[in-house]
Amino acid sequence: MDSPHIILFGFFAVVAYFIVTDESVAAAFVYGLKLVSINIRRHWWWLLNNPKNPVVKYFIHRRSMRLAKELVEEINKNKHT
Repeated sequence: MDSPHIILFGFFAVVAYFIVTDESVAAAFVYGLKLVSINIRRHWWWLLNNPKNPVVKYFIHRRSMRLAKELVEEINKNKHT
């Protein structure tokens, strides 16, 4: 192993030691992981639902056109009966 790997391993070993021995550090670590997870899910949701995204615009347009076609068919059906 070279020097950067030894330093990185030492850092993770020290962090793991504090997580195992101190309950408040373990709780902070868990809260930090939850915060990171929530931020990733928030950004993922924003990418999939942001109207400025051209793919999302296409999906919205396609859904709107399908709904409009169904409504026109229903109106025309009710007109003829």
